Amino acid sequence: MAKKSKTIFVCNNCGYESPKWLGKCPGCYKWNTFVEQIDDRDKSISAKATGQLTGFSSGTFALNDVAVKSFKRIKTSISEFDNMIGGGIVPGSLTLLGGAPGIGKSTLMMQISGALSKVGTVLYISGEESLSQVKSRAERLNVNKDNIFLASETNLENIVSAVNNTKPQFLIIDSIQTTYHPELSAAPGSVSQVRECSAELLRIAKSGHITVFILGHVTKDGDLAGPRILEHIVDTVLYFENEKQQIYRILRAYKNRFGPTNEVGIFEMKDNGLAEIKNPSQLFISENSNNVAGNVITTSVEGTRPLLIEIQSLVARTNFGLPRRMVTGYDLNRVIIIIAVLEKRIGIPLDNQDVFINVVGGIKIKETATDLAIACAIASANYGSICPAKTVVFGEVGLAGEVRAVSQIRERLQEAEKLGFEKAIVPKSNLRSLDYKGNIQIVGVTNVGSAIREIR
Repeated sequence: MAKKSKTIFVCNNCGYESPKWLGKCPGCYKWNTFVEQIDDRDKSISAKATGQLTGFSSGTFALNDVAVKSFKRIKTSISEFDNMIGGGIVPGSLTLLGGAPGIGKSTLMMQISGALSKVGTVLYISGEESLSQVKSRAERLNVNKDNIFLASETNLENIVSAVNNTKPQFLIIDSIQTTYHPELSAAPGSVSQVRECSAELLRIAKSGHITVFILGHVTKDGDLAGPRILEHIVDTVLYFENEKQQIYRILRAYKNRFGPTNEVGIFEMKDNGLAEIKNPSQLFISENSNNVAGNVITTSVEGTRPLLIEIQSLVARTNFGLPRRMVTGYDLNRVIIIIAVLEKRIGIPLDNQDVFINVVGGIKIKETATDLAIACAIASANYGSICPAKTVVFGEVGLAGEVRAVSQIRERLQEAEKLGFEKAIVPKSNLRSLDYKGNIQIVGVTNVGSAIREIR
């Protein structure tokens, strides 16, 4: 009599395993993430799935005896991409690229493949498209097709065989959710499949010194699909953070073992592929309306790059008992705190007003240095006053209404001066150690009230 297969329930978000279905995962506290799958732990998969395919292992050495190998980064000729990952691709690294469907992941990787093919052999594995579809994309993008090998494959063992036969310098997997290990009975894209396949690709990258790019899908919440171990395994995590309906694509580095994090690359989707934006600051303020109340220009430092960004605010009398606060591109909770500060410390009555905040260009601001600009934009929209032209505002707002110092103020001022701005409203505490020799008129403020008086 055949032995009945044992099933377990696995969290799709973190990989937590349970013998029965649970509504809330004890590991990551997410709801409705458990899926049923056959337990493969009793099968003799360990020999293949834990290192025999590539045999990646090392002995134990004293730290002083370990030799450090210097490496030279590989340029892709796409400067926005190179700058975002720290100056170029590190040989033997493992990079994960995620984003919404249709946003341009495969397009970007094909363009990068064309650039890398001038350096070494590229093996492009497509699990979602046929060879003719990939070829037609390459022709549409007009990339260099020499030294690029294609395979339409989802079986991991066949992919490893193709790597051994081709011996590429660069390997691209499109995508990890369609790749499966034949020794696992779980469906492609499940937690166990993604975990084992990504671990094997890591061994390929490190043991064979092959640079590997993995394309990944996202969930309906916008997170990378698959267990969190996928993001921990790879060296670099890149993510398209906006929607495909927007013309401009913002690619952000969320993790980078070889360079700074939170760097961004700005691209524009065109008929012949993704075109890099050389001056993102000019893009985000190109349509700035200086004669409209509620518009304020600020600076945000993304990684090491300062960007000039326009903040738009609209304050309108509410028709309901509970006023609405709608925010695009910034933390909603942070805006609610700023509104409370304006009401309590400045005396602006917003309890019966709807407040709308928009960060122009689709970028999502992560830092708090934009607080003062948002406060000034709300006050400007409420009073109907127009912020003076060629004026930039930045600073962090505290609960007492004070304006706190921010980092990299010299770089922010230099970026503003480069685009023709003449005045900057900044935290006064930043002026003590400011090393700036430019021509911008700098006004230091200690509280939100002083900044609002300056823009009025």
